[in-house]
Amino acid sequence: MLAPVTDTDGAPFWEYAARGELRVQACGDCGESRFPPRPCCPRCQSFASEWRRVSGRGRVWSYIVAHPPLLPDYAQQAPYNVVVVELEDAPRIRLVGNLVTAPGAPLGSLDPGRIRIGTRVQVVFSGGLPQWVLV
Repeated sequence: MLAPVTDTDGAPFWEYAARGELRVQACGDCGESRFPPRPCCPRCQSFASEWRRVSGRGRVWSYIVAHPPLLPDYAQQAPYNVVVVELEDAPRIRLVGNLVTAPGAPLGSLDPGRIRIGTRVQVVFSGGLPQWVLV
């Protein structure tokens, strides 16, 4: 499994994920949720921010199924899906991940024929990485 590359703004996201919590950055002044994390609110330009816990429920907004040729670290796991999930309690936030059959299951564990736009999903965590399972 490849580890995420973190930066100063996004580091808290990964720290919470390592604890099994899905949190998104929000403006400390106007409350606007934002992802990816960044220092300034795009709505009110405030530099105040906080990390809000979200339910982890969402729906598949888009997806692809990757097939070789791929980067060597992923080629042996193909084919596998990559989903974009729109969060239920922060609908303007969309996260990229993989839809799997259970926490820690391999990337290609879910039959791609079961994935549909609008399918309800729930976040799970494996090794500090958010993944998604069908609801």
